Amino acid sequence: MTCAACAARVERKLNKLDGVRAGVNFATGRASVLVPAGSDDSLLVQTVRDAGYEAQVVDPRTQVVRGDRARGLWRRLVVALVLTVPLCDLSILCTAMPQVRFPGWQWLLLALAAPVVGWAAWPLHRAAWRGARRGSSSMDTLVSLGITASSVWSVHAMFFQEPPAGGSPLELLLRPEGALYLEVAAGVTAFVLAGRYFEAKAEHRAGDALRALAKLRAKTVVVVSDDGSRTEIPAEDLRVGQRFLVRPGGAVATDGRVVSGASALDCSAMTGESAPVEVAEGDEVIGGTTALNGRLVVEATRVGADTRLAAMVRLVEEAQSGKAAVQRLADRISGYFVPAVLVLAVLTASVWWLLDDADRAFTAGLAVLVIACPCALGLATPTALMVASGCGARLGIFIKGYQALETTRAIDTVVLDKTGTVTEGRMSVVDIHCAPGVARAEVLRWAGAVENASEHAVAKAISALAQEETGTLPEVERFTAEPGRGARGRVDGREIVLGRPALFRAVPPWLDERRREWEQAGRTTVLVGCDGETVAVLALADQVKPSARDAVARLHRLGLRTLLVTGDNAATARAVADEVGIDEVAAERLPDEKVDVVRDLQARGRVVAVVGDGVNDAPALATADLGMAIGSGTDVAINAAGLILVRDDLGAVPDAVRLARTTLRTIRGNLGWAFGYNVAAIPLAAAGLLTPLVAAAAMALSSCLVVSNSLRLRRFAPQVYRPGRS
Repeated sequence: MTCAACAARVERKLNKLDGVRAGVNFATGRASVLVPAGSDDSLLVQTVRDAGYEAQVVDPRTQVVRGDRARGLWRRLVVALVLTVPLCDLSILCTAMPQVRFPGWQWLLLALAAPVVGWAAWPLHRAAWRGARRGSSSMDTLVSLGITASSVWSVHAMFFQEPPAGGSPLELLLRPEGALYLEVAAGVTAFVLAGRYFEAKAEHRAGDALRALAKLRAKTVVVVSDDGSRTEIPAEDLRVGQRFLVRPGGAVATDGRVVSGASALDCSAMTGESAPVEVAEGDEVIGGTTALNGRLVVEATRVGADTRLAAMVRLVEEAQSGKAAVQRLADRISGYFVPAVLVLAVLTASVWWLLDDADRAFTAGLAVLVIACPCALGLATPTALMVASGCGARLGIFIKGYQALETTRAIDTVVLDKTGTVTEGRMSVVDIHCAPGVARAEVLRWAGAVENASEHAVAKAISALAQEETGTLPEVERFTAEPGRGARGRVDGREIVLGRPALFRAVPPWLDERRREWEQAGRTTVLVGCDGETVAVLALADQVKPSARDAVARLHRLGLRTLLVTGDNAATARAVADEVGIDEVAAERLPDEKVDVVRDLQARGRVVAVVGDGVNDAPALATADLGMAIGSGTDVAINAAGLILVRDDLGAVPDAVRLARTTLRTIRGNLGWAFGYNVAAIPLAAAGLLTPLVAAAAMALSSCLVVSNSLRLRRFAPQVYRPGRS
């Protein structure tokens, strides 16, 4: 498929089959098809082939990587631009001043034109031919006919017509007799290829989310047999009920239940929880998570398309398969516009043939085709996106596609992920309460020395603060990790214990009261004991970003409702929401449940924007009316979103909404001009008031106006909100 019209054509053909419901995603090159039970896949494949395209049935467990269409278009565009400039100069010169023609000038023009109108324009000709074979037309049909007609007429004029004589250079350019239009053919090719190239860049990025999610799937897995033997097999061959090994640092291959062993799992990619989750025998684990320490034997409970990761892939693919309303409108108009132009060009040529001669008839018909070529239409969206992306980059905002833009005008609810979006995404010590007579530095020195030997996220936070405040830490002796409970060791001759209350014989009431108070506020607590006495309690939390409170206030100022959604517990989520000023909270939500939150809001008539940064946020980002990803987040989240916040600052969110709305208004203005120009200019061409050369110049002027209108976006500046001012 070479354009969105191709995807629409395939979708239309598939939906004509009895009982078939199909949706074709041009960005991913896939069709999602619902068929009656017992249907033959070969019928679907043959239907696609009958439409002029190749197809194959894809296993849901595999990922087919499409070639980068933009790369091929870029090569053709470069060739077209390099050759079009000298070709235009020489073609116009030989038409306006026939006396400068030299022996072999025709062959030089053909040598310059052939690579442009032949090789560079080949995708346009191929698409037009495929449509013609099946009785359909598209913008490619219009472009291909204009290029071909201009080239054929120019060859006829160069070799079979006498050079024009008499008159000024301008008069000779405007005469139909002996005129050359190779510059028209080359110019149309270059303009259309430029629009297609910018569009292809955006389309290829739209499929990156699915490719990135597919990379999370394990390639191989070590299966543990009943007799204890181990066999490495491809992950797709794993079956429900089989047991597999997860080593420290390794990924969990599929959803399952722990049979033996214990470990701390990094679940941030799947659930968004910043703190590692301790799992042991009997606990459920999710494929795509990573074991930080300890070895696990897991029994597979869901494999292949039934896993949570596979569900995330499907959610992203389904959400991205939609088409922007502004593009659907252009497609609908194009469906009537192209056949109407073709009919009008034939009628124009026929009428002028009856009234005048073949030269005048061909000139008028060609002028209609050229003036109607959709160069401005092809540039309307991609140029605005390109300028807006450059402007946004300076502000820390990147706009990926027009589907996100058109929804911003109606956004009324912003859903913010907690971990890594509103918060820093990493644990840090936020408070320490010590027993009377025990120094803070001493507690940190003991705790930091013990935790320095651990890889746990909480341990890293404690040891980092200890090194920052006390310097080099002493060596720990007889270090012992207590999975799920804490750690112990000997530091400077003292027995040091850190962890949960279960590790301590007794906790003083005043210290236990502070621990409970912090836990109710959503903090993680660690008790510290020295030689059998509990001497301190540490509070850890994922700290709120400095920009979060101001960003939420600015969103409220714009009239937007905010909601915090997270995989963390309710107490932690409520504490963060209160700190930044968010009223509503949805806690303990897994990735598919975050999607349910978004869909529930949409079902209640809300237009939802989601701001996130993790793999677990990708389905919600893709499902939302507008997805905004933090630039420091995962590639999966970034690729699934429509707007990227390049700077790690939530203040970019309200700026992004304003920039997107401004860009959408520009695109709508461009499309209105592109169609309006054609409607006004085509009658003039049909009346013989425009020659193909003038029509080509008008077409170029229209494209320049569209580009100039897009360049106005460079003046966009963010509004600075200062609390207390209106």
